[in-house]
Amino acid sequence: MARYTVLYEDNDIIVVDKPSGMLVISTPKGETNTLTDLLNSELDRRGVEANAHPCHRLDRETSGLIVYAKGKRSQALIMEEFRKREVKKVYVAFAHGDIRKGSGTLEGLIYNRNKGRKENAVTKYKVVGRKKGFTVVEAEPVTGRTNQIRIQFKETGHPLVGESVYAFRKDFALKFRRVALHASYIAFAHPVTGERLSFTAPLPEDMERFLGEHP
Repeated sequence: MARYTVLYEDNDIIVVDKPSGMLVISTPKGETNTLTDLLNSELDRRGVEANAHPCHRLDRETSGLIVYAKGKRSQALIMEEFRKREVKKVYVAFAHGDIRKGSGTLEGLIYNRNKGRKENAVTKYKVVGRKKGFTVVEAEPVTGRTNQIRIQFKETGHPLVGESVYAFRKDFALKFRRVALHASYIAFAHPVTGERLSFTAPLPEDMERFLGEHP
């Protein structure tokens, strides 16, 4: 498994570029070597007393930017920013087929299993490249529903390349070992100073290679 990369760290936050294949926190199965475990082990080795707490989630397959807070207070402040939709996040995704409309907004209801009800989900998107058999898009989730980008593109008839939960890989000629989704940009206010911070993470090697293999 690839190692995570710390892009920024101060006394209050850590911004990490997470590799695909790594869990942020353990599931009920109790996995070890999650990103949170590894970060806190690193802090312990360095003698840092604060614990790292994730302020949002990326699923196992998705690569890219995730923000951690050092301590519960900073975590609560950043999570409140997410709740108020003051955090901007942009993902790069490869979607099957040719998405004809160059930009748009996807909106609809997504079932929340934890809450037992449907919730509105909104995602803005922009086409940034067209390849043989798939479209490269930048997707900006306005709401923060679980897997909303994956679900909403599937519902448009353009599931993400490598999708195996919301579509059947065998139905598509293009193959990718994981869902082609990368959290490439995030902007938020620092929980202590209030300064607006922004970070970018380049496409990981597997997605870059896939682009090169499909002109």
